[in-house]
Amino acid sequence: MRIGLITGEYPPMEGGVGAFTHELAAALAALGHEVHILTHRRAARNSAPNVHVAAEVRDWNWAALTQARRWARRNRLEVINLQYEAAAFGKVAPLVHLLPRCLNPFATVTTFHDLLVPYLFPKAGRLRYRALLSLARDAKGVIVTNVQDEQQLARERGVAPIRRIPIGSNIAPAPPPDFDRAALRAAHGIPEDGVLIGYFGFLNASKGAACLLRGVAHALRQGVNAYLILIGGRTGSSDPTNARYAESVDELIARLQLSERVRRTGFIESAAVSAHLLACDMLALPYTDGVSFRRGSFMAGLAHGCPIITSTPALPLPELRHGDQVYLVPPEHPEALGEAIRTLAESPQLRMRLSHFARQLAEQFTWTRIAQRTADFFLEVIARSAEP
Repeated sequence: MRIGLITGEYPPMEGGVGAFTHELAAALAALGHEVHILTHRRAARNSAPNVHVAAEVRDWNWAALTQARRWARRNRLEVINLQYEAAAFGKVAPLVHLLPRCLNPFATVTTFHDLLVPYLFPKAGRLRYRALLSLARDAKGVIVTNVQDEQQLARERGVAPIRRIPIGSNIAPAPPPDFDRAALRAAHGIPEDGVLIGYFGFLNASKGAACLLRGVAHALRQGVNAYLILIGGRTGSSDPTNARYAESVDELIARLQLSERVRRTGFIESAAVSAHLLACDMLALPYTDGVSFRRGSFMAGLAHGCPIITSTPALPLPELRHGDQVYLVPPEHPEALGEAIRTLAESPQLRMRLSHFARQLAEQFTWTRIAQRTADFFLEVIARSAEP
């Protein structure tokens, strides 16, 4: 197939959607497909073999819609997959919601990385959700990454056929060749008896960093020699609300007197991220809306076999059992999180069990499997689009 992917961000821009698109494109190309990517000018043009990146878009406006049509025709695309997350296209990009309609008669598929409504303009109100729904109604197919989004869209009228395909880890378990766990911990000033808790991802309100800080403070009061390392970029390239939230996190660190206990890596390459994940004793990901398989930070933790403390999912996920693949705590409950840190810190056996089952579960979410399921759905959409 000649596959087109449209994304608001792409490496080296910082962001989960861009990293996802990079991995999906490479995996589709490895299956023998020809992949073309249309993205922002800040992205890199070079990519993997058989992946062609057109980093041409200045703003997602009327001109971008025209660019997209020319790009699709020039590359004789058989299917076009819009990677949608409102923040990835910037605050003032309402016209991106017209892409599936403007790209008709091409077979278009919208992948929803979440169902957060776009900004659009002041007092847009219900128009924000209607704009999001237009991406599901005007496309020929819809991909969602988790059961919550699937159920929400399934309740709406006129939505294109839906397929749930989870995301994979954007970070492969591949640290640098000279990786030394003890040396890396020592470089961050972690004592031998220190318990290193990892947090991976941007500082975003939905990821529960404030809850985590209070949980670490609770664990310290319970006698745990706890240290927290914030792995990865601070705010990313797309969501402006992250910067304001990051400032509130800084204030909370000072208020809780945790400055001597918190380490930061800043934005680092994938191999370094992998090394830091492997250096942690546990990973804490207290999402405010509950854990789900749409979270790239969670998928990276599974792939690295990290003992993961995370929040109870909003809807039951049979793949996740408390005490096996994950250690679950109620969302936005710092005391429960602090007690979970203490429990794991005192039980190496439990950490080993969580690590074993996390790696086992991660085998279900390899990029080869994800790309094959995605390609199969594309073929179905193409066949339906060809029907009279």
